[in-house]
Amino acid sequence: MIDKKTEQNHTNKNILVIHGPNLNMLGIREPGIYGNSTLADLENYIKEEGNKLSLSTTFFQSNHEGAIVDAIQEGFSKFDGIIINAGAYTHTSIAILDSLKAVDIPTIEVHLSDISNREFFRKFSYISFIAKKTIYGMGFLGYKKALEYFSI
Repeated sequence: MIDKKTEQNHTNKNILVIHGPNLNMLGIREPGIYGNSTLADLENYIKEEGNKLSLSTTFFQSNHEGAIVDAIQEGFSKFDGIIINAGAYTHTSIAILDSLKAVDIPTIEVHLSDISNREFFRKFSYISFIAKKTIYGMGFLGYKKALEYFSI
């Protein structure tokens, strides 16, 4: 399931990049907040930046909480790190938090927009309880920063 878009480049670390609900709508959804770039553009950017850092990236996107939990669990002992933008599940999903805790893979939380300057309910993140770092408001660059964390 999570290996459908794996990019292998004979690297030393494998990183699972998880995109949550509505990220498949990038380029269409609220361009004033998220811009005009698509999810494919974002994944190409992440792949290129990962290659520069000798990181292999695997992508997974779902609008379904259980599918995200399954992808995290399937990543157990297969990945050296997880970069996750859980979308709205960031603010609601104890199940995603628990799955990240269960697999104990270092995790970086990333958000394209500045969640601290949006609706009040976006200021809280369950994932932040387990994340080594939370990056928000930097657009695509936030993913580069997350990759840099794993390149050390």
